[in-house]
Amino acid sequence: MQKDMGEVSGEDDLYTKDGTVDYRNNPAKKAETGTWKACPFILGNECCERLAYYGMSTNLVLYFKKRLNQHSATASKNVSNWSGTCYITPLIGAFLADAYLGRYWTIACFSIIYVIGMTLLTLSASVPGLKPSSDPKEVQTAVCFVALYLIALGTGGIKPCVSSYGADQFDDADEVEKKHKSSFFNWFYFSINIGALIASSVLVWIQDNMGWGWGFGIPAVTMAIAVVSFFSGTRLYRNQKPGGSPLTRICQVVVASFRKFKVDVPGDKTSLYETTDAESAITGSRKLDHTKDLRFFDKAAVQTESDHMKGNIDGWRLCTVTQVEELKAIIRLLPIWATGIIFSAVYSQMSTMFVLQGASMDTHVGNSSFMIPPASLSIFDTLSVIFWVPIYDQLIVPISRKITGHKNGLTQLQRMGTGLFISIFAMVSAAILELFRLKYVKRHNYYELEQVPMSIFWQVPQYFLIGCAEVFTFIGQLEFFYDQAPDAMRSLCSALSLTTVALGNYLSSLLVTIVMNITTKNGKPGWIPDNLNYGHLDYFYYLLAVLSVLNLGAYLMIAKWYTYKRPVGTPR
Repeated sequence: MQKDMGEVSGEDDLYTKDGTVDYRNNPAKKAETGTWKACPFILGNECCERLAYYGMSTNLVLYFKKRLNQHSATASKNVSNWSGTCYITPLIGAFLADAYLGRYWTIACFSIIYVIGMTLLTLSASVPGLKPSSDPKEVQTAVCFVALYLIALGTGGIKPCVSSYGADQFDDADEVEKKHKSSFFNWFYFSINIGALIASSVLVWIQDNMGWGWGFGIPAVTMAIAVVSFFSGTRLYRNQKPGGSPLTRICQVVVASFRKFKVDVPGDKTSLYETTDAESAITGSRKLDHTKDLRFFDKAAVQTESDHMKGNIDGWRLCTVTQVEELKAIIRLLPIWATGIIFSAVYSQMSTMFVLQGASMDTHVGNSSFMIPPASLSIFDTLSVIFWVPIYDQLIVPISRKITGHKNGLTQLQRMGTGLFISIFAMVSAAILELFRLKYVKRHNYYELEQVPMSIFWQVPQYFLIGCAEVFTFIGQLEFFYDQAPDAMRSLCSALSLTTVALGNYLSSLLVTIVMNITTKNGKPGWIPDNLNYGHLDYFYYLLAVLSVLNLGAYLMIAKWYTYKRPVGTPR
């Protein structure tokens, strides 16, 4: 008998325990799939895709301004709106991944759309007739924007799935593998910034010196390489089965709760409805333990005589505890999610206002004739991330682990809060620089100069501070939304975290519109005119700094009351 049990135990150890399967849809074998051996293909895909994205987007505000003849405020708003859309479409891709396609096929299908968009953008910048002239035609502008929004759709299937797909390669039920998951998110973000580093240096220089055809063509080829990298690891991947429509399950809990509005929730949680099987009724999801908050939705799991009269359970009248806890987990995430919007508005300044500010400064490198493109200063944000990721992973985590006793050093909420705090100083740094630049303009009457003789490298501190804040907030956010998401809703929750970037871009665009409407009254140039020497961009930065302070205060209150998700069987 003991021998038989040993054989069963050994058989169980061969396979993952989180429900993942291999490319043939068989239970995933631990020795042959997943972990770090599968990650290089995923990280390689992400590095190339981000190189393509940033290589095309980093300098986009100047493309709109110089080639499509758009005003500074208009170009800035168009970039913000497009960037925002790139972070809204992940909701579409995430829904398809969680409900029907799975993460593997979602990434594959949307990558092809991405490549088509990149190819069309390259053609629009290089083929005679499509290429904008000194006075661009409406059709030329239209083709450019069709290409950009195809790319935005393509990103919708990649962004929410790749980080979650990489994390899926580590078994949550295996303590040894689970410890590597936090490191994966750090190195995932590291790979993003390797791609961004090449994009903001080499590709931006190519766009400014060799033309936009080459500048967009190289990212298109790189995106094709990203697709090849992803498919190359197919045999090694672990795949989570799609669990059906998460929106349907959420709606069922809401409807069932209101149907039982007058029903009292029993004090004994064990009387609430849950399947007797070891596995959850939701494909690809572990059971979740009951939590005491948001008790109204527990009504959906209260069993009444009418629920069992017809034999079959009606999901719109009775839901499992796990299904109720899915909804609770999403609701608890929303306040934390909302505090990421202001941070993303700050982050979005790198591709808009920072570039315009840099373009009004001396772009020469030292005393040489070489001029650095203003958008290339974002390389210092990238270098900051590349510097801080290993420091955080190898130094900050071990030290803070000894102080806090937490396995990851800082909790995910503490990590995100630290980044929000640092972002305040990034905006203050940018505002102080602009204040000194405007004083220099006034002192020497440089109002009509396109570039004030003040080195662009004074912008480095603000880029470096944003990079530091990213390592804490964005990586913490990636891990937090994956970890706190119900198993069958991880792509959707990753997409939810990405929408903060979208709304941050939209908020930035809205703030620019409001500021310009208010400050241009009575014939005044406003805070952000085409010639920044007549404006007050520093006031705009100060506005973002004040909003960041208020946002941090709200975050600290929300984080204090947050209840972490807990799968059944995990220690309290």
